[in-house]
Amino acid sequence: MRILVTGGAGFIGSRYVRGLLADEYDGFAGVDVTVLDKFTYAGNPDNLPAHADRLTVVRGDICDAGLLAELLPGHDAVVHFAAETHVDRSVDDGSAFVRTNVTGTQTLMAGCLRAAVPRIVHVSTDEVYGSIAEGSWTEQWPLEPSSPYAASKAGSDLVARAYARTHGLDVSITRCSNNYGPYQYPEKVIPRFVTCLLNGEPVPLYGDGRHVREWLHVDDHCRAVHAVLAGGRAGEIYNVGGGIELTNRDLTERVLALCGADASMVRRVADRKGHDLRYSLCDDKIRDELGYVPRIDFDDGLAQVVRWYADNSWWWKPLLRGGE
Repeated sequence: MRILVTGGAGFIGSRYVRGLLADEYDGFAGVDVTVLDKFTYAGNPDNLPAHADRLTVVRGDICDAGLLAELLPGHDAVVHFAAETHVDRSVDDGSAFVRTNVTGTQTLMAGCLRAAVPRIVHVSTDEVYGSIAEGSWTEQWPLEPSSPYAASKAGSDLVARAYARTHGLDVSITRCSNNYGPYQYPEKVIPRFVTCLLNGEPVPLYGDGRHVREWLHVDDHCRAVHAVLAGGRAGEIYNVGGGIELTNRDLTERVLALCGADASMVRRVADRKGHDLRYSLCDDKIRDELGYVPRIDFDDGLAQVVRWYADNSWWWKPLLRGGE
């Protein structure tokens, strides 16, 4: 079996690739993996195993239809992680987000259709739903994205679903809550706060810190994505929640404690434009249909992540020096 993973050198994609190569997922032992990655600032070769017999790495753009026409034939499945993902960057300039997330997904779906790829999973985000004051989103909730990033992901979801409905492409969509874990680029909140504190610098907390996010360890997310690949229904959407909601202020306090710091290391900064107040997913569907449940306790996972960044400054310090 051959699986192509787009964005496979990024944070979540590389964790999935490492899991495939380590034979972590039932029924998929010994698969050959192709990584297609543009290697932008967030795609890092160091996220992938240095020497893996079953791994092929291709530097390329999902918007390149000619490259996809050469690469896709012969693959049994595609897992589509490739995306521009950082909200702040999308607020500054949304053009790259529309190109990669919308046009890139359309180009990929068209390529999969021409190559007769039997199975595709398109990985998305809870941010497509907007903000919810109370309760939790089901998969039937209207899409009301707030940021250019979220709008581009909503567009990519609709493109993927259209290819399922119009052309019969066997594609499922996942929408996950906020991820955390090792190898996450230090522009995202948890690694940014941890690396700031490890460098003796204050952490930047948006506004009053009341914004609520639901947290999901990347290991659990990848198990969910694979469960959808193996058993999800064509054209269906599956929410993937983490089960714990925290205000950003609560999250900050936990990171401070794990890093041996106190509130004096918090620097309040102006709130982000269009900042959603609360995210919360109902993931009954994936639990009931596919038996998925998150396994990693948040406090245990967060402590493990802090230790990883403390032990692996070789990985993240060059990113702070050379990243945009």
